[in-house]
Amino acid sequence: MAAEASNQKRVFVTDCEGPISKNDNAFELAAEFVPKGDNFFALISKYDDILADIVKKLGYKAGDTLRLIVPFLKAYGVTGQKMRTFSSKNVLLVPGAKNTLQLVQKLMPSFIVSTSYEQYIAELCELTDFPFSNAYCTRLNLDKYEITTEETSWLKQIQQELAGLPQIQIPKGAVSVADFSGTDQQTIKRLDEIFWKELPKTESGKMLVEVNPVGGTEKARSVEDIVTKLGCGFGDVMYVGDSITDAPALCRVREGGGLAVSFNGNDYSVREADVAVLSGNTVVTSVLAQVFSRFGKEKVLQLVESWGVSGLEKFGVSAELRVQMQTVFGKDFPQVELVTGDSLERLQAESKVFRKTVRGEAIGKLG
Repeated sequence: MAAEASNQKRVFVTDCEGPISKNDNAFELAAEFVPKGDNFFALISKYDDILADIVKKLGYKAGDTLRLIVPFLKAYGVTGQKMRTFSSKNVLLVPGAKNTLQLVQKLMPSFIVSTSYEQYIAELCELTDFPFSNAYCTRLNLDKYEITTEETSWLKQIQQELAGLPQIQIPKGAVSVADFSGTDQQTIKRLDEIFWKELPKTESGKMLVEVNPVGGTEKARSVEDIVTKLGCGFGDVMYVGDSITDAPALCRVREGGGLAVSFNGNDYSVREADVAVLSGNTVVTSVLAQVFSRFGKEKVLQLVESWGVSGLEKFGVSAELRVQMQTVFGKDFPQVELVTGDSLERLQAESKVFRKTVRGEAIGKLG
């Protein structure tokens, strides 16, 4: 077994929805409280991908879907208590997640950085015995906003209009809205009118300004805040993510010499990762975290290159975790690979398919 590295402070940071839970809480809230909320949310989520990754709208970041939908949640009577009650009844953990969160806290300072609303994260932290004080998430106080009956009616009309629009398809290699079909260009134009011209003139427009989702660049800033407070660097961070909202943080950690892991990720997260994990159980995360905490990034990459039963013992994985891996998977270990120029497109395709088997078709195809 290799000698352990010096007592360097290493840090574990994970997204929540995907690597820890199967939920997309905002999608589920919309589906529960808003008519045709699944179609409505899926459209706004795709619009979010377009604004963040293609248009690169100034002042907009991946995950801002969670501010765009807030006026409509309010219009349909959603309150902070309703959000918390609904979340408490619907947290769905990825198998092994509670054990993984307990383990990583023993190994190194550990944090959740999530775009999710605070009501959901508070419930998940309570369920997993993870300190809410170590969670970065989207703060939202819906109850402080007051909108008139007339505005509520208008918001409902707009929501019904959006729920009836066709879903947008992002063309492969698209670099501008001009690359989209004519129908989709019209849909994007209408969304632009609603969110950047009409809503800002209303009282509920304040929500678009005041709600600041922890997504995209905010996730990268959250990791920066963590390393600043702990007095370490990005090279000391292991970050686990799965979506477009994680891409900037994954990129920042990877470029800073840390370990960037895509866990059942979509195209965006796989693109920015060192390692792609396709697994229905988080014990794989536990294994990678243990090796990272003891030996650092290079040993993790070597472990991934030798992925299998013999590799676990060779690279210092504890007997307890080795037993867990074989109990969960037998000899048929889940797919864990290095992301390289040669493997990128294949891993993006394989991970996209696998993520839908874990999280379901509707949530799995969201950005």
